[in-house]
Amino acid sequence: MRLRHSSSADPSALTSASMGEVANGYRALGEENAAPATNNLHKVSIIPLIFLIFYEVSGGPFGIEDSVQAAGPLLSILGFLVFPFIWSIPEELITAELGTMFPENGGYVVWVSSALGPFWGFQQGWMKWLSGVIDNALYPVLFLDYLKSGIPALGGGLPRVFAVLGLTVVLTYMNYRGLTIVGWVAVCLGIFSLLPFIVMGLIAIPKIRPSRWLQVNLRGVDWNLYLNTLFWNLNYWDSISTLAGEVDNPTKTLPKALLYAVILVVVGYLYPLLAGTGAIPLERDQWTDGYFADIAKMIGGVWLMGWVQGASALSNMGMFVAEMSSDSYQLLGMAE
Repeated sequence: MRLRHSSSADPSALTSASMGEVANGYRALGEENAAPATNNLHKVSIIPLIFLIFYEVSGGPFGIEDSVQAAGPLLSILGFLVFPFIWSIPEELITAELGTMFPENGGYVVWVSSALGPFWGFQQGWMKWLSGVIDNALYPVLFLDYLKSGIPALGGGLPRVFAVLGLTVVLTYMNYRGLTIVGWVAVCLGIFSLLPFIVMGLIAIPKIRPSRWLQVNLRGVDWNLYLNTLFWNLNYWDSISTLAGEVDNPTKTLPKALLYAVILVVVGYLYPLLAGTGAIPLERDQWTDGYFADIAKMIGGVWLMGWVQGASALSNMGMFVAEMSSDSYQLLGMAE
């Protein structure tokens, strides 16, 4: 059963609908009314979808360093092992169920509209879109902040203004060309973002002391920072629902992609965390945003530090592209 918008539907209709009935502006279609098969050549397949989810949620281990500063290695490792079962997987299951029930562009806008009516669906979409606009504005700036150490001219003035505008135009045009292109760009950026951490972990193996992973001081835990870091880095699984209408065979592809993505995200956090805390003596105060680059330098040298910094810069671009796509298709749901 596919749910499709019906302009003639009564917005006050009940939300539960049998085959052919109308509910909150969405009509369940029987086989006799089904739309013709669409061309799947431009639909998003499972691998690009996994990396789009990866960038909606994570983008790599950049930003998890605060968990070690807040709680030490043991609680940090346990947090990224346990918290996915408490929050990420339930949110992922909800997204998979509703995303396959409503395989439409718009995602949660469609869900809220169907449950509470178009007014509240619009409110949901408007607030999320506004949040996305503010959030997306940060990524080109962060990207240039990583580059300005090598290109000082990007630190301010007209060169920085033109660079921000240029990046925004190029990435917006990429979204305009279609989600298939965006998906494969996300795959390339994701591989590049994770590869230096794989290398760092391999180089770190001879230096790892497992006893360092067990260090904990419960009296010195900053619970606010610790829990906020876990939540921030393991949230937003529902964002991919706005693209459900662009997914090839969403009833099968979307649940599988969400499953593989949560594995990729959790492993992408734990692997460098185990390498960094196991190979380097603990200095909790040093574990702040960007510290993985310093760890890479201590483990592999300046070349590895530069690679991690470059991966972090491009990761911001991957998150910008993925979130812009999500917000764009959310607007489609609001328009319908």
